[in-house]
Amino acid sequence: MSDGFDVIVIGAGIAGATVAANLGATHRVALVEAEEQAGYHTTGRSAAIWIRNYGPPDVRVLTGLSHDFYMAPPADIGTDHLAVGRKVIYLAPPEQAGALDTLIGQKLGIEEISLAEVKAMVPALIEGYAVRAGVESDAFDMDVAALHQFFLRRARQAGGVLLLRNRAGRIERKGATWEVETSGGTLISAPIVVNAAGAWGDEVARIAGLAPLGLVPCRRTAAIIDPAPYQVEHWPLVQSAIHDWYIRTEARTRLMVTPCDETPMPPHDVQPDELDVAIGIDRMQQALDIPVRRVEHSWAGLRTFSPDRSLVFGWENTVPGFFWCVGQGGYGIQTAPAAGALVAAMIKAEDPGPAGAIIPAIDPMRFR
Repeated sequence: MSDGFDVIVIGAGIAGATVAANLGATHRVALVEAEEQAGYHTTGRSAAIWIRNYGPPDVRVLTGLSHDFYMAPPADIGTDHLAVGRKVIYLAPPEQAGALDTLIGQKLGIEEISLAEVKAMVPALIEGYAVRAGVESDAFDMDVAALHQFFLRRARQAGGVLLLRNRAGRIERKGATWEVETSGGTLISAPIVVNAAGAWGDEVARIAGLAPLGLVPCRRTAAIIDPAPYQVEHWPLVQSAIHDWYIRTEARTRLMVTPCDETPMPPHDVQPDELDVAIGIDRMQQALDIPVRRVEHSWAGLRTFSPDRSLVFGWENTVPGFFWCVGQGGYGIQTAPAAGALVAAMIKAEDPGPAGAIIPAIDPMRFR
């Protein structure tokens, strides 16, 4: 197969899907995905909660700009539960009181709350663990699968093509176009390549003959436990003020527990680490009186950060037509609606609106 497109997007996770959907009205787009399932490595393993006060300043801008999409999604989004409110509680043991002050001092919606109020929401709270607490009230759960499928569907409806099981094996600039030859024997070309390959972002750059940026894929481990006798469907997300563990409700009756690990490793189909699972449960049990009889399920995902942990959106300056869309870390889902619109505007050289203020901070050439 050989075909020509306007844009080739490498990676069909949430980043690639939103870019393809936003370009679809004006560009014929090919989404090239190495796996059998779009979003297999990261998007499909997300903890899926929107938190305004999460990530560096550039991330927070896109998180805030995505808020209205979640509150009033398109009619064909495919779910009645794209956003379901869930507060976030920050617990501060004595040594973390300063961290809580920093969170509250940002004046971005985190407020002090009494430990009695926390206990009313989370009856498992152990007296004496925390000396103070904060609450962020406008957070919400996100239906990641519905969101991802919506953007993939929009891309296809606009004439885009999704090529699953097609790992990019050759990426070469020939004249005014890029040629991408995949493991499935597909040869496609376009003037523009968007590198939305997540943990494989630097690998895609190397294949294209470009210098890597120093992206760091990091493992995040999670486990599912039965919190009986507690009924946890309406519990807030609970975490320490320094974000070294958190729990959140999973499937109404279970809890997800994570030690918030960020273990650097090469890109691969990452698996959970038993020690990290144990660490997460131990940290939780210091704060919450929840017996853990067994771990029902555990998994891990890759969160890929740039060297300065900010986003990486922009043109490569050493060769024409190569656009970076990587470094989303753990923020890719909550920023997705605004991030996809921003990248599409940058590619089309259109006014990106308020998001344009972050473009200097996310320029990939800051690492050159």
